[in-house]
Amino acid sequence: MEQELLTRIPPKPSKIKFYLTIILVFGIILSSALFSGFSIMDIIRNLKYAFRLIDSMFFPPRWDYADNVIKPLLETVQMAILGSFFGAILAFPAALLAASNFIKIKWVNNVTRIMLNFFRTIPALVLAALFVAVFGLGSFSGIVALTIFSFGLISKMTYESIEAIDYGQVEAVISLGGNRLNVFRYAILPQVLPQYISYTLYAFEVNVRAAAVLGYVGAGGIGQYYEIFLNMRRFDFVGIIVLISFLAVLIIDFVSSSIRRRLV
Repeated sequence: MEQELLTRIPPKPSKIKFYLTIILVFGIILSSALFSGFSIMDIIRNLKYAFRLIDSMFFPPRWDYADNVIKPLLETVQMAILGSFFGAILAFPAALLAASNFIKIKWVNNVTRIMLNFFRTIPALVLAALFVAVFGLGSFSGIVALTIFSFGLISKMTYESIEAIDYGQVEAVISLGGNRLNVFRYAILPQVLPQYISYTLYAFEVNVRAAAVLGYVGAGGIGQYYEIFLNMRRFDFVGIIVLISFLAVLIIDFVSSSIRRRLV
């Protein structure tokens, strides 16, 4: 009997596939490092310059310049708020068109998804540079760029949430004679709205960071100060801008994350 049980024990699976996968991953990492010219030795050799730069930026901090940072920082946050708000408004109808369980027309879903992928492909900094060429220097170009960026980001995550809803609620509304508007109002919206708001808040967090560098291409905000002081090699001023921006982003992330945890 014991011999019979031993013969029924399946053999251990071969680990050749696992080892080959590990080798492949490390091969990709090493080849990428060689192709890009990455070198750990260069990092080690230049550590003294990095520490020297950190020392010139933060020791001691230029707190006397902090008042000059507040206004452009507020402009950056305002750009992020408006870009996230307008992007979210545009994103919801696009998400409905992309969701195959709401609009059951395949070509409409595919065309919408291709459009969303196109907008998500272009970085916010590139969008800002393009809109500066169209609208001129200033924060308006940055707001338009962040709107398009937020639109692509929020719509992508929202339509995936719509496709993941409990379809039983949809069938219940349809069985009671509900039309497409009723399905949206009573079955889809209650399930998706908390996640949609959460995605909008997440986009706002991302946009605060993105807006901080849009000034490099003339799109307003605190990025213009980064460009000016880096060109002047005034790293002490750059350091205080980094510190104030870090504190602002920390507060925004904490508040936004707290709200999102309560929504989802």
